[in-house]
Amino acid sequence: MEPVRIAIVGAGNRGRGYSDYCLQHPEAGRVVAVAEPRAEFRERIVRDWDLSESRVFSDWAGLAEESCLADAVIIATPDGMHVAPGLAFSDLGYAVLMEKPVSSDFDECRELVATMERNGTIFAVCHVLRYTPYTRLLKRVLDEERWIGRVIGIQHLEPVGFWHQAHSFVRGNWRNTAMSSPMLLGKSCHDLDWLSYLVGSRCEAVTSFGELLHFRPENAPAGAADRCVDCAVERDCPYSAIRIYVDRVRSGETGWPVNVLVEAPDEASVWAAIRTGPYGRCVYACDNDVVDHQVVSLRFTSGATATFTMSGFTEMRPRETRIFGTAGEGWCDGRRVEVYSFQTGVRSVLEVEAHDGAISSGHGGGDAGVMAAFLDAVRRGDPSGLLSGGRATLESHTMVYAAERARLEDRVVRLAEFPGMR
Repeated sequence: MEPVRIAIVGAGNRGRGYSDYCLQHPEAGRVVAVAEPRAEFRERIVRDWDLSESRVFSDWAGLAEESCLADAVIIATPDGMHVAPGLAFSDLGYAVLMEKPVSSDFDECRELVATMERNGTIFAVCHVLRYTPYTRLLKRVLDEERWIGRVIGIQHLEPVGFWHQAHSFVRGNWRNTAMSSPMLLGKSCHDLDWLSYLVGSRCEAVTSFGELLHFRPENAPAGAADRCVDCAVERDCPYSAIRIYVDRVRSGETGWPVNVLVEAPDEASVWAAIRTGPYGRCVYACDNDVVDHQVVSLRFTSGATATFTMSGFTEMRPRETRIFGTAGEGWCDGRRVEVYSFQTGVRSVLEVEAHDGAISSGHGGGDAGVMAAFLDAVRRGDPSGLLSGGRATLESHTMVYAAERARLEDRVVRLAEFPGMR
């Protein structure tokens, strides 16, 4: 089959990554157009694919005004800018792969899914955790009840990592709810979606607690300045921008998170970025308002329950999960699945298959997995292999909406409160 012709809408970290996947797999996909307002990010895609001027746009609307230039579009714009291009490109007949989250608003998400279904659009959301080799292994273990029997409960931890919290959710693009989305939606809708997928039944009720506790002005240490470059106590601070960015470049690391500050990072350009840009601000003097820790409790129609903990105060490491069944207990960390049998007392260790580097290793191989599934669906005209289509996304996004409502209103929220959700 011919490779899928792809238009990239949003050429930041995620859009660039999906473009790189196509460079590695030219038989599957080929980028033929790009829409991105920032010239330096746009130009890298132009160079990689030798795009003519007629295929390069400063915004998605300009691309949409042209006759269909591609078979599919990847929407990797900022969180609050997913729905409008998604609706437009669906109406134009494109297949659509959309970065999560779809929207922070339930009605917008429901409208988008309804439009995709009405148009017959091949549509998937990048809930990449569903597509990892690790999840395939774990799902097989749970579906084969000989391992742990019926699933009764799950404990799931997302250890965000102290410096990742500071980078993305205090200084960065996801720091402020009005500018992006609540923390649970922007960072952890992955995880609630994953829990729903593992349990295999619908969530019916949610409650949640969480707040912004630490990254506040009153917690700044004595002597702190508004910027790390001017701070007398910077070297004693684990959240120092010099430590997180400059020290990385000095050691030869120029990928994420440093390449978020500048497209081609070196020591001089990173110093310049933290002297004047948002990533050099003191973490106690930012305009952040998203939570830095949160817990969520969920009840499913099967009777199973789950708890989810998101914490910004951890070492950065893979997610950790315990699963409790009627015949055994499981423990998993993205690299292996350990199962203890109640009947035999035997502990089995199942290793996850290795995955290669670059984008294939992103999210444990999930980035490559969702791209492979999406491009295969477009080439075949068959979405049955997609694990994160519109209906599944609406279900799991509504779990997040319910959890945020529960947190803000200090109560249990039932998903039946949302129109059209049973």
